[in-house]
Amino acid sequence: MSKPKPIRLGIMGFGQTGRKIYELASQSDDIEVVAIADIGAPEILHYLLCSEVKNPDQHTLEGNFLCNPRFRSRMMPIDRPAEMPWDVFGVDMVIDATGNFREKHFMEDHLRSGAPRVLNRSLPRDGIDRIVIPGINCDSISAADRMVSAGSATTTALALLLDILSDRFAIECASMTTIHSYTSDQSLQDYAGSDFRRSRSAAENIIPNTHEASLWIGQILPKFEGKVITSALNVPIQDGCLLDVNLVLTDTAVSVDDINKAMRDSVARFPGVVAVAEDPIVSSDVIGNSSSLLFDIPGTIKAGSNTIKTLSWYENLGHAARLLDVVRLYAKLDAAEEAA
Repeated sequence: MSKPKPIRLGIMGFGQTGRKIYELASQSDDIEVVAIADIGAPEILHYLLCSEVKNPDQHTLEGNFLCNPRFRSRMMPIDRPAEMPWDVFGVDMVIDATGNFREKHFMEDHLRSGAPRVLNRSLPRDGIDRIVIPGINCDSISAADRMVSAGSATTTALALLLDILSDRFAIECASMTTIHSYTSDQSLQDYAGSDFRRSRSAAENIIPNTHEASLWIGQILPKFEGKVITSALNVPIQDGCLLDVNLVLTDTAVSVDDINKAMRDSVARFPGVVAVAEDPIVSSDVIGNSSSLLFDIPGTIKAGSNTIKTLSWYENLGHAARLLDVVRLYAKLDAAEEAA
């Protein structure tokens, strides 16, 4: 039997998430990144990639092509979905890794430019075909889906935690705060922006922020509709995020050990996606971890009769890995449709 053809992937946005997607694809045998859209100079984008990957010598720049032992990726100086000729490159799917084009009309621009399907690395701003969280609602996908979101790193971590624990315990409501590394849209110096607090220096402050996971968690997990509030604190670190979740349970008999056992047991159900940390780790220990939820066993605390506080870790590498998981899910579905 002949080997299946690799999935031809396009990436728009070669920032931190885009580079992690590219690195993971270069280490796989089933995905080829054929085109990258980013207005950054190819020499600088190559330089940034090589500063992060484990084997920089394997990544070379040959004219306008970023090359590795597995594939060549054409670099295109384009930053708008409507301007990128995806059809020229014969892509099977596009990942919009910019974090900027979250509205439906921008995703439609990708489709009009020749992408058969577009996957957004961020939560959408309006209605699209589907939000897919690997391990939770993968069975719901359809070959007819054209505009898809894989949520966000925070949303995925929260959804996994709620899904795992609600299988064993009745949860009345939950409150989540992500202690999040600063992001590329924040200024390192005080600089007037559209939001008062986010106009302050990301390098010097803990900055309270909103988080949109609560707007979408009910779509991912319907039983939690209207039962979850979410917020964020952006802190002056570059990598590694902490999910702080308070759960109000119906059963007052649930203990810290019960919660920790449920999370340990979940690792077999979500291989490579959920993990547990038995040691008292800190944020820098999470860097390079590709799981979407690293549950902190020592961080579980019971407060009062029915409130449990949990801590979990994650970083962008895990989200990049889940984005590629979603790409593979749709490629498998399309192959099955073609074979039928």
